[in-house]
Amino acid sequence: MSELLERAHELFDGFEAELKSELPQAAGNFDAHTHLGTDIDGMVGRPEELMAMLDRYGFSRCNVFCLDEPDRHPSFRAGNDRTLAFAEKSNGRFIPYVRLDLSESPIEEAERCLDLGARGIKLHPRAQKFVLDDERLAPVFAIASERQVPILIHGGRGLPPIADHLHDLVERYENVQLIIAHAGIADLSGLAGHFAGTPGVFFDTSVWSAVDLLSFFRLVPPEQIVYASDYPYGGQPGSLLLMLRSARSAGLTEAQIVELLAGNANRIAEGATPLEPSQPQGADVLQQPMAMARIHQYLSMAMPLIYSRQQDGFGALGLALNATNERNGHVEELGQIRELLEAARELWRTLPEAEDDTESRIVARTTARLIHLADIIAVTT
Repeated sequence: MSELLERAHELFDGFEAELKSELPQAAGNFDAHTHLGTDIDGMVGRPEELMAMLDRYGFSRCNVFCLDEPDRHPSFRAGNDRTLAFAEKSNGRFIPYVRLDLSESPIEEAERCLDLGARGIKLHPRAQKFVLDDERLAPVFAIASERQVPILIHGGRGLPPIADHLHDLVERYENVQLIIAHAGIADLSGLAGHFAGTPGVFFDTSVWSAVDLLSFFRLVPPEQIVYASDYPYGGQPGSLLLMLRSARSAGLTEAQIVELLAGNANRIAEGATPLEPSQPQGADVLQQPMAMARIHQYLSMAMPLIYSRQQDGFGALGLALNATNERNGHVEELGQIRELLEAARELWRTLPEAEDDTESRIVARTTARLIHLADIIAVTT
């Protein structure tokens, strides 16, 4: 197992070099969505690891907030205090957001943390089990408007359509800046329909699928997009490679990509006027080699299995590997995919040998990272 994990990290290092050659040399790169702490699902975000990731990829700052912590009661107070402490030690590189639970004194906790230096508000309707027509949201938007701080809200999996109710809140509190996380995939067409072209409403790029991002770029102007990793759930080199290759496939210019990596989020953090939105870019039709389409299909089948730490009883990874044998003029890309998936297959097979939950999690997440890189190549080739 240790040799296979070492091999996986060698592959990541190789892609890191490739990524750095593709990464624009922009000043002030900014990760708009990161977590520190310990989640009830066992995920851990460590400040030293996050800082090292920022340094390694040339990022100056990031927004940071706590996870769904075991000691989240009452009011996420303990997690918010840790976030503020991490930010204080970061020399300005961690921009702290206060996480709120609508059922536990949200306004009091928001005021307390904003007074102590928090510079934004984080809401998670799936984790904290509320819907967007909840009357308790209005005072949260009111305090964000009064204090002139942004709200970052979960917009990914596990939600019903949220666009109409969120639009009502933004209309009511017009000067609130909003960041919709995970490219708003929970209700992408609705959210884009309401907010594309609305200055001050942003979407972050923290998703797994390049198909989601390619669809997203054709609906949302680049001036309303901020790069995000969703650390520790998202990591490098996958997160940045996914964003860069999807953005370039959609036709974004290098200047627009620099704004997406740096300018847009920095303006939010500094309270500056956002850029006027232009037009979305990208195609309504995805064209790709048939072998790559098959690989993406099989890898999409494999990912839920490894995330839930099951064995690949269906054989999805084997089907994806067999598809790399096709000769379609993309020899280099198919070779990269094959190398990643061979390493993933061998590592996945060791999952039953894991001695404890920590080791099992490391094996599963490393395998998933290998598969993710393979899928990015398949979709963006």
